[in-house]
Amino acid sequence: MDLFKKMAEEGHEQVVFLRGKSGKLKAIIAFHDTTLGPALGGTRMFPYASEDEALIDALRLSRGMTLKSGAAGLSYGGGKGIIWGDPKKDKDELLLRTYGRFIQGLRGRFITGTDVGTYPRDFVQCSTETRYLVGMPVEYGGSGDTSVLTAYGVFLAIQTCVEEACGKKDLHSLTIAVQGVGKVGSKLCRHLKEAGAVLLISDIDKDAAARVAAEVGATAVDPKEILSVQCDVVSPNAMGAVLSEKTIPHLKCRIVAGGANNQMATPEDAERLYKRGILYGPDYVVNAGGVIQVADELDGYNYDRCKAKVETISSLLKTVFAISKAEGINTEAAATRMVKERVRKILELKATLAPAK
Repeated sequence: MDLFKKMAEEGHEQVVFLRGKSGKLKAIIAFHDTTLGPALGGTRMFPYASEDEALIDALRLSRGMTLKSGAAGLSYGGGKGIIWGDPKKDKDELLLRTYGRFIQGLRGRFITGTDVGTYPRDFVQCSTETRYLVGMPVEYGGSGDTSVLTAYGVFLAIQTCVEEACGKKDLHSLTIAVQGVGKVGSKLCRHLKEAGAVLLISDIDKDAAARVAAEVGATAVDPKEILSVQCDVVSPNAMGAVLSEKTIPHLKCRIVAGGANNQMATPEDAERLYKRGILYGPDYVVNAGGVIQVADELDGYNYDRCKAKVETISSLLKTVFAISKAEGINTEAAATRMVKERVRKILELKATLAPAK
């Protein structure tokens, strides 16, 4: 990969490669844009097939965090940590503490917490070496599990998308296909069940799918088929890049809205959805509940205040839909335009001399 060319194409500022002396830790931290403030983003641990695959994920996810924080009105930039390894086999105290020392060495430029493959308890071990952590367990002074409010935000987003596409918020009897029933997806299913939706679910972990299906009365579907089932809403809540030139033609839904990051394989996929008349809830708006929570934690966490902020996801989506209709552009382009305009205004503000004290 031509890394500098790739960074220039997507506007990245910095990529840091980390290796523990024991050789066990292999990590990447990508900084996308810190105009709005220090980079805030989770750390993902995953057994990537190659170094390039890990790097591409770091770049993609960090850009998503810039958009997510920008759309949610937060004063933080976009960054993402990647630990290349199997969280079930490779994670231990030495690895996590080593990672923590590297984060501390960045002196607050990167603030991190949980993502796929990492949990609040992991960062208790990291906290021995660094203070730049969020999403810690409540008993350690953190705000706890970010998937709770993330799932709540995704649920509200689905309601808003249904209102836009169908003219009603009521989800009763609508069929919703949930891809991935992990930390966020399983909680989302509980909200959807309470709202009366008919649920089709899938997960690469068959035991997890069976467990959630039994709990919420859902029908478990083969993971290879979940994106092509007949339904009203497809909700991706697993890994990214599931919406592509290959999968979009097979969608049989009116809406796509879910908690997964970077759902589209390429920028062109948003246009493909738009041309098919499928309403897309941009993922970095839909799943912003987690980053809203951890940003609030940095200001002294208050659950009620944070929940109220998460509930603004609905109004943000309505703004995106209004821009899309007014300008005749897809919703991803509309959301990106909204964020870029905010970044531009903040840059202008920072160019203004502060008054003398």
